[in-house]
Amino acid sequence: MIVFEWINDQLLKMDWLHAIFEWLFGTVFGLSQETIWYQSLTFFFYDVIKIFILLSVLIFLSTFIQSYFPPERTRKILGRFHGIGANSLAALLGTVTPFCSCSSIPIFIGFTQAGLPVGVTFSFLISSPLVDLASVLLLASIFNWKIALAYVLVGLVIAVSGGTLISAFKMEKYVEGFVTAAPASAMAEPRIDDSRMSFKERLRFALGGVGQIIRRVWLYILIGVAIGAVIHGVIPQTLIETVLGAQNPFSVLLATLVGIPMYADIFGTLPIAEALVFKGVGVGTVLAFMMAVTALSLPSLVMLKRVVKTKLLVTFVGIVTLGIILMGYLFNAISFLFI
Repeated sequence: MIVFEWINDQLLKMDWLHAIFEWLFGTVFGLSQETIWYQSLTFFFYDVIKIFILLSVLIFLSTFIQSYFPPERTRKILGRFHGIGANSLAALLGTVTPFCSCSSIPIFIGFTQAGLPVGVTFSFLISSPLVDLASVLLLASIFNWKIALAYVLVGLVIAVSGGTLISAFKMEKYVEGFVTAAPASAMAEPRIDDSRMSFKERLRFALGGVGQIIRRVWLYILIGVAIGAVIHGVIPQTLIETVLGAQNPFSVLLATLVGIPMYADIFGTLPIAEALVFKGVGVGTVLAFMMAVTALSLPSLVMLKRVVKTKLLVTFVGIVTLGIILMGYLFNAISFLFI
């Protein structure tokens, strides 16, 4: 237990890094711990460096695993299962194949062409940007393992439930006709011949994935950490609690609605979530915000609208939004179990 706590504090939370910046801004630059500058600068530099270190390591591991699950192989695996079992497997595969939300169109076209039910495809699409190895460990590094595992469990439940309901509503007819007739070249995801890749090639593929994803998310991370630093050091706690605190019965609903128009992944939302929790916002409210940003970002919905009809898109958004809101209120009610 002591060894696990040491690993968690030093390798995931990087307490040593936080101590360095406390010493730097407190002792070297002589800033008082009570000042806005001390609070904001310590938060910003500590979180930026910690997230980039963890993210690089975790993306490498995730992409290495992904080399065994290219889109073609994923489609073949999912094609062997039916019903809620297929939705569950699709959600689980989404956790080890961390495609970003901007990949919705090529994945949707490829899966539909392969004959997979629409509901199974949506279970994968909900889970893939929402839950992955990196998100679990980063959540644990900022909050704790209870919250991290709860986030994963809820994400999988929403993914399975959402896909299952879409299947039950028989919404295949609301897929645009050109999707099923699209040629194989419509799949924009790079093909990976995992059966022929050597160990060194997988390592190179993983390193390439680190560079590719870091280039795509670095700006969102900096923006997210900057927003988190402002919340942490500048915005009064009383204001945050008034708007998003437990005393506001609409806090979860507001957090969800605010998150939908944003475009970021979980790595950009984590610093904001961290600052909100420190300011007294409920765990459920924070998780609802994170899930709304990652699963229902407006740009990804605009892209998805190109391949599905309005009724299917509205149904998808409605199911996921309702699931996120219910999850938020539930976790706020039982937050004593996580903190």
